[in-house]
Amino acid sequence: MARLTAGLAARTGKAAMAAAVGAAALLALGMVAGGGLTVNPAAAALPAGVTGVHTIAPMLEQVTPAVVNISVLSRAPQAENPLLRDPLFRRFFNIPDQPQARPQMSAGSGVIVDAARGLVVTNNHVVENAQEIAVTLKDRRRLRAKLIGRDAATDIALLKIEAKGLTALPIGDSDKLKVGDFAVAIGNPFGLGQTVTSGIVSALGRSGLKIEGYEDFIQTDASINPGNSGGALVNFSGELIGINTAIIGPAGGSVGIGFAVPVSIVRSVIDQLSEYGEVRRGRLGVAIQDLTPDLAESLNLVGDEGALIAKIEPGSPADSGGMRSGDVVIAVDGRPVRSATDFRNRIGLLRVGTPVQVTVVRNGAQKSLTVRTAK
Repeated sequence: MARLTAGLAARTGKAAMAAAVGAAALLALGMVAGGGLTVNPAAAALPAGVTGVHTIAPMLEQVTPAVVNISVLSRAPQAENPLLRDPLFRRFFNIPDQPQARPQMSAGSGVIVDAARGLVVTNNHVVENAQEIAVTLKDRRRLRAKLIGRDAATDIALLKIEAKGLTALPIGDSDKLKVGDFAVAIGNPFGLGQTVTSGIVSALGRSGLKIEGYEDFIQTDASINPGNSGGALVNFSGELIGINTAIIGPAGGSVGIGFAVPVSIVRSVIDQLSEYGEVRRGRLGVAIQDLTPDLAESLNLVGDEGALIAKIEPGSPADSGGMRSGDVVIAVDGRPVRSATDFRNRIGLLRVGTPVQVTVVRNGAQKSLTVRTAK
């Protein structure tokens, strides 16, 4: 079920995700008020995988077998006085034993990312507190799943199933997404069964929602509802670009504002979960803040994108790597840094001991530094 967070931000809950061709697609095909379908440049520029201007069905036939339904049996933790856990205290005051919490069933969605190894990615909040996890494929095979690992900070979990004839979803490049790109959400909303909705990428790099520790969400208006958690957000080429995780909705339902964890984050997390069963995050030892327009002007910088290094911890990897207070980080491993949150996400998702190339602006000149993350 959906969980409200930070006022209106709601988890898509332990329930489902969604998809169906929306009005934005009709506009792109040139449907005009007053009648008729007109071909415009947008229709001519439809991506690979769309065989005509009328449907994305051929792409979905290839993609949907990789999206699964996840059923979870769990027991909700009950709050109690710590004294009640002491058997001597209970015996002395003749307090009867508390009945055990009733098992709860919940449902979500998942995506097969490695068919050979049977790896399925989903949301952490779908499987936390799980005692038993079952995965149902599109062909209705129901399989027991093993939890490989989970990471609450990114809300990503990795499962393993044993089966033949699995279909994995190709991994796309979420770093190349642009606002206005088409997006399709696939999942299991409200336990109805596999459902498809479509829309566009509404915004990129959403953060500050206080939903997760590391936030760099893709925002989409493709309908996402309770139960879509852990399902796939794909592009029109049938590539995975995100894992649907949360919605904003005053009543817990879809109002056209949904969020997905970019596949660039998902990929780095599941690599570590697969190898270690957990995410071993690195650190540099810096205090950072956003580069405001006033700060950018005082530092004679063009633009206000980047992360300002406010403080360096003595003896830290940043210190030995040559970083200094007042540096403005503008890129990590060649990828532009938009904000302090962006920089924190990039470093926090790196493995311990990873060398990273940090591009900074210092006294008006760019410098490239190599720093190795530590525990």
